[in-house]
Amino acid sequence: MARVLIIEDDDVIADGMARHLQAGGFDPVVVGRGELGLARLRFENPDVCVLDLMLPELDGWKLIETARAEGIGTPIVVVSARGTEHDRVHALEIGADDYLVKPFSMRELVARVAAAARRGVRPAEDRRGDAIEIEELRIDPREVQAFVDGRSAELTPTEFKLLYTLALDRGRVVTRDELLQKVWGRRETHRDRTVDVFVRRLRQKIDRAASSHSFIQTRFGVGYKLEPEAKVNQTV
Repeated sequence: MARVLIIEDDDVIADGMARHLQAGGFDPVVVGRGELGLARLRFENPDVCVLDLMLPELDGWKLIETARAEGIGTPIVVVSARGTEHDRVHALEIGADDYLVKPFSMRELVARVAAAARRGVRPAEDRRGDAIEIEELRIDPREVQAFVDGRSAELTPTEFKLLYTLALDRGRVVTRDELLQKVWGRRETHRDRTVDVFVRRLRQKIDRAASSHSFIQTRFGVGYKLEPEAKVNQTV
């Protein structure tokens, strides 16, 4: 029976989630404070964490950042009343695995938790292979960072994972649905712009900074590929 740590300070919502998860075959544990939630996440190794963002003591944003910085790979499903695109993307960017906006269907919560449990814990050291060098771009999985003309691109962990995923399939168009599954562990849904938002950020940090090439190419209506193309009209 998969253990689910629920970190939620609203007792009514927490109890409802716990009841439905238990009925769905999970073993839920509820805590109402961020610091206590982080401690239990550190030492009890739950299979999935369901996390509210607005918590006393330590908010959900900081909890995610701290957990991921410490190498804790437990899948985190955020449940929050904050539903703007910025909030959703930022939570995924700093290490959340999924995001549900309150109010949500309890059946959907159980389904999302089940999907997260099937994916399992993220490896703390994710694909630490050799560096990939393509023209002036260097992608180093040991440092979880990319370098353009020798300078750090200052990628977030999720940005790096997306870039590295494209690099491993260099030259092949990877669909949005494939990228969502490989990077975020979920399937594409209608009007899901997550991949496009992160590709736009990569282009800002990689393509705009590169001296001679653009690297992230679009196949319209399909997806993206990593392949160097010489920049035109270079100034001398």
